[in-house]
Amino acid sequence: MTYPICLTFSEMIAALRQLRSLQRSLSCDALLTLLRALVFSKVDYCCSVLAGISGTLLQRPKSVMNAPARLVFSARRSEHTTPLLCELHWLQVQEKIQFRLCVLVYRCLNGIAPPYLAETLRQSTDLDARRRLRSAATSTLIVPSTRRVTLGDRAFPVAAARAW
Repeated sequence: MTYPICLTFSEMIAALRQLRSLQRSLSCDALLTLLRALVFSKVDYCCSVLAGISGTLLQRPKSVMNAPARLVFSARRSEHTTPLLCELHWLQVQEKIQFRLCVLVYRCLNGIAPPYLAETLRQSTDLDARRRLRSAATSTLIVPSTRRVTLGDRAFPVAAARAW
């Protein structure tokens, strides 16, 4: 089942191609605004789902995130994107996934996120043995144990606790 809010990677690439044709007639600020509205908002919407995927599966989102940086600077495909991302103050894909996951944990801890997500997280103060420790004053989370590294570590309670 696909949702209309979350574009597929091919639709995002098509949007980037359309922006490339408009690149000469737009200012840099207008181009950055369109990129944020058309590409980054869609990637940020479903970015935390990608937590824990393998490096080979991460190549597709990485190419979608690097293409706007190349578009802004009119860089060739063979050029490295790390300096371009640093100059634009954009996060790399793995960093963006971790950031979005931490934002979701923050919302869970402060009661802003949906309750079905907040109920899956357990703070260290929830355990009786840890209530008297100094770490009980912090908002540390307990990482649940998993049996399978491939599926269990990608579950929201595990990935969120590790990111936090």
